[in-house]
Amino acid sequence: MFQSHQQTPNPYQNPPQLAEPKTPALDRPPRSMASGEASASASASAPPPADRIRVVGAWAGPLEVELGAWTVPMLRAEVARRAGDVEPDRVGLIFGGRVLKDDPAGVSLQQAGLKGNAKVLSTLASPDRGKALAAEAAAAAAEEEHSNKLVRLWDAAQALSQRHSDGSLLDENFNIALEDQSGQKVMFGSADDMKALKMALMLHQKAKVLIKKNMYKEALDVLMMSEEAFALCDNKLIERVDNVPMLQLDIVWCYFMLRDVSRLEVAGARLNKARVGFELSHGKDSTRFRLLQAARHADLALYVRLELLEGVVAYYNGNTEKARGSLSSAQSKYMQLQVPDEAIAMLTDMGYDARASKRALKMTGYDIQSSVDLLCEEREKKIRRREQDIETQREIMEQRRYGKTPMNKAVDMQKLKGLTTIGFEKYLAAEALRINENDAEKALDLLTNPELNCALQSKIQSRRKRPLHVLGAGPLGAGAAAAVAATAGGNAPPQIPDLNAAEGDNQEQLVNNEEEAANNEAEALPNDAEAGANLEAVNQDQDMGNEEEEDLVEEEAGASHAQGPVRDVAMENELANELTGDALDDYDIDVANEGQAIAEYLSLLESAAAAAAGSS
Repeated sequence: MFQSHQQTPNPYQNPPQLAEPKTPALDRPPRSMASGEASASASASAPPPADRIRVVGAWAGPLEVELGAWTVPMLRAEVARRAGDVEPDRVGLIFGGRVLKDDPAGVSLQQAGLKGNAKVLSTLASPDRGKALAAEAAAAAAEEEHSNKLVRLWDAAQALSQRHSDGSLLDENFNIALEDQSGQKVMFGSADDMKALKMALMLHQKAKVLIKKNMYKEALDVLMMSEEAFALCDNKLIERVDNVPMLQLDIVWCYFMLRDVSRLEVAGARLNKARVGFELSHGKDSTRFRLLQAARHADLALYVRLELLEGVVAYYNGNTEKARGSLSSAQSKYMQLQVPDEAIAMLTDMGYDARASKRALKMTGYDIQSSVDLLCEEREKKIRRREQDIETQREIMEQRRYGKTPMNKAVDMQKLKGLTTIGFEKYLAAEALRINENDAEKALDLLTNPELNCALQSKIQSRRKRPLHVLGAGPLGAGAAAAVAATAGGNAPPQIPDLNAAEGDNQEQLVNNEEEAANNEAEALPNDAEAGANLEAVNQDQDMGNEEEEDLVEEEAGASHAQGPVRDVAMENELANELTGDALDDYDIDVANEGQAIAEYLSLLESAAAAAAGSS
């Protein structure tokens, strides 16, 4: 199974909640002065003349309002008051054949289409009906909010998977990579396949978090989006991994927890897909899975849930024999997952965490030595992952120092390592790769040409002599300080000539144009409210290299940084922070609900059998 692993996530920050707009005197608008009443004092600035509308229905009579100032809630409140101080929620207003609804934007009556002498029909619902209408409105608002969040989730997952698959220079201090069950990074098919798979895994993980919170309806919607993302992958590439069958199983589990019997037929089809998928990925009787997991039974909880659901579907289809067989098999596996407290106590006495100890015992069949071995392996994986995270973060910070290529990509660190291995200075090799769009051959041609090499060094040296524009500084965990200048004349990227021409004059013109663009861009500072966290200052790490590397100027990074689409940072962080990188986490299922359901349906089968025997 592949894991989508986030390395060194940023701390998640909840998005700010917008306060509800307050409208002065919303509940009871000021009454207009009746004709014939004297004003208290003469005023040079008289109030605007009121317009008269006619209200009929539950309350009937003329009403003087200011069409340009009053809103629908204000009119509703006034009609409710005149109808006997009833709750405004019980009052319905109809004008021109349409229902007047409360607009959060505070649209005036005039904007709603009302004019002088307009006739408005008022209705009065019963108290219970008023509550029902309020509940329906609240449900509609909640559904709309949920729909909007689903759109945000899809867009955020798509943006993250795109940036973390196409070599873009990352704005965040982590990298999302695919790993196998041993924790090794894997390359999977084409770039499009990698992008789709990362997107599917992020959405699937989000759904799992919702399932753990018992939010099954919301989880089901996210699972459907994950299934859509999986469909974008090459089917031949994913049929040998168990991510897709696990997705099918989670979908049917949500059906079951929502007690949605109407989806019984599609549930059976999904369970068949899950069964076939597990057999392809785990092998017959899980032989391949046991081999990969050192004979451990990490997948036991998955088959408890699968066989329970197969038994439930068979029960409702009237196939009692198949239901009894599936439920009995699920019960047998369920009993194997009941870990004795004494075994957990033995491991906790050794210093291991209670939750980790229980998981290890479940996956090793209560074998103490095998559980200790598994706990030690997991501890070593965490240490290696922490070291990898530090190295990944260091590489990201170093890439930011070099800036973006003309196509907004990061400098390829593997190709940079290859150039430095044959003797070129790192900062010079990085600049050659950057302006040549990570084409190692063209970068090598530039570096081995004495004239072009000298011109490139002169350009970098001249930039080192100019003062840097630093906007701020901060700790590594919060992102380094945003720096560097925006492009003069509208933040346009520098003009980079085509390097396909191998003539020396063209290469020299390339270097000169790069230097000229950097000079122009150094004259203006970016608006950090618009630029966001696009660019980062040099990280002052001791292992980053010599003095010339430390002096690599951020202005060149700004020269190649084009304005990208607006990021939904809050939603991206929410997705990224939920990635655990724990290969065994998907198999560590709490089967308490499964145990209760198994007992319930076995009891139903016994009752049905007893009733059949009694009738005969």
